[in-house]
Amino acid sequence: MRWSLFGEIFAMSWETLRGNKLRSFLTILGIVIGITSIVGITSLIRGFDNSLRDSITSLGPDTITVAKFSGISVASGKKFQDLLMRPNLTPADAEALERNAPSIELVDITLGAGGPSNQARVYYGSLRSKNISIFGTTERWTSVMRLAIEQGRFFTSGEVQRRRNVVVLGQTPYKALFPSTDAVGKQVRVGLAEYTVIGVAAARPSPGGFSFGVDDFVVIPHTTYQKNFGLKAINMGRGELRPIIISAVPREGTPRQVALDQVEQVMRIRHGLRLDQPNDFDLVTQDAVLQVWDQISSATFLALVVISSIALMVGGIGVMSIMTISVTERTREIGVRKALGARRVEILWQFLLEATFLTLAGGLLGVITGSGIGLSVHWVTGFPVSLPWWSFAIGIGFSASVGIFFGMVPAIRASRLDPIEALRYE
Repeated sequence: MRWSLFGEIFAMSWETLRGNKLRSFLTILGIVIGITSIVGITSLIRGFDNSLRDSITSLGPDTITVAKFSGISVASGKKFQDLLMRPNLTPADAEALERNAPSIELVDITLGAGGPSNQARVYYGSLRSKNISIFGTTERWTSVMRLAIEQGRFFTSGEVQRRRNVVVLGQTPYKALFPSTDAVGKQVRVGLAEYTVIGVAAARPSPGGFSFGVDDFVVIPHTTYQKNFGLKAINMGRGELRPIIISAVPREGTPRQVALDQVEQVMRIRHGLRLDQPNDFDLVTQDAVLQVWDQISSATFLALVVISSIALMVGGIGVMSIMTISVTERTREIGVRKALGARRVEILWQFLLEATFLTLAGGLLGVITGSGIGLSVHWVTGFPVSLPWWSFAIGIGFSASVGIFFGMVPAIRASRLDPIEALRYE
C-alpha cells in the first residue's frame, strides 16, 4: 500500500461527500441519532451522578439511617407485602439507641420521612405556599442533617416535650410567604393549626443546584406532629406504613462498622429477634445508597447503549447500501484505476475509507449535537451536566467502527471487480 495515496483518498472522500450532500446526510442520519443519544444522555447521567455524590457527602457521609424498609430492600427483590409486615419504628427506638449505643453521638427521629408524608399548604394572611412536606423531629435535627438556620433558631428540647406549636420554615415556604419581611415571630397556619415561626432553615444542598424540592418543607416538634396529625408513633404496629426514620451520627473517630454493629444489635434486641432471624429493619448508609444508585445508573447506561446501537446499526446498513450503490455507479472509474496500475488493496482502502469518512462525519455531528443538547438542558433548567472526554471517544470510536464494519462488504466487492469487465460497464 502506497501511504502517499491516503491524502488523495481523503480528498476524494470529501469531494464525494460534498457532491452528494443530501444523500450523504440521509446516509449518516442514523449514526448522528445514535451518537447524539450516547453523548447527550451520558452528559446528563454523569452530571447528576457527580452532583448526587457531592450532595450525599455534604449531608453527612457517616450518618446511619434506620428505616422500616428502603430502596435497598426493594432492589434486593424482597416482597413488598413482607416488608409492610415489619414493625414500625418508634421514638422509644431512638431513645434506646441513644442510651445503649456508646459509639453513637447524636440520634434523631423524623416523622413524615421514609414513607407517605403529610403534605399541606402554609398560609400567612392572604398568601399561601404550594403543598410541601411536614416533618416532625427532635431538637437535634439540624445537627444530624448538618443544616444551618438562616434566621431565628431551631426549637428546644423543652418545646418538644411540651408539644409547642412552633415551626421552622424551609426556603420554599419562606420565599412564598415572606418575600420582603422577616418571618420570625409571625403566626402561620399549617394544615388546621396555628404555629409561631421561630426560624428559617438555610437552603439545603441539591444535586448540581437543580431543585428537586429539597427546600419544600416545614419542621415542627415530633410530639406536636403526633398531636396535630394523629400519628400514633408510640407502638410498633405491623401491616401499616408509617413515615418514620431514625438517624444516628457516630462519634468522631469511630469506625463506621463498629457503629453499624451497635445500632444493629440494639434494634434487634428492641424487636426481639433471635440469632437465626434476619433483620426486620434496614440500615442505610452513604455507601449503600451509592451502591443502589450505581446499579440504577449502570442499567440506564446499558439500556442507552442498546437503544443507541439500534440507531447505529440502522445507520450502518444505510452506509453499506449507499456504498454498494456507489461501487455500481463508479464501476468504470474502478476499471480505469486498475488499468492504470491500482492494486486491489488500494481500491479496498479507497472505498473503506470513504465509508469510514462518512460515519466519522456523522459521529462528529452527533458529538456536537449531543453536547449541545446537554448544555442547553443545563442552561434552561439548571440540571447538572458533565461532558467527560471518554464519551466523545466512545462516540467517535463507535462511528468509525460502524464505517469499517459496514463498509467492508462494498469495499471488498469493489476491489474484486475485473478491470476488463469494469471498463465495459455502461
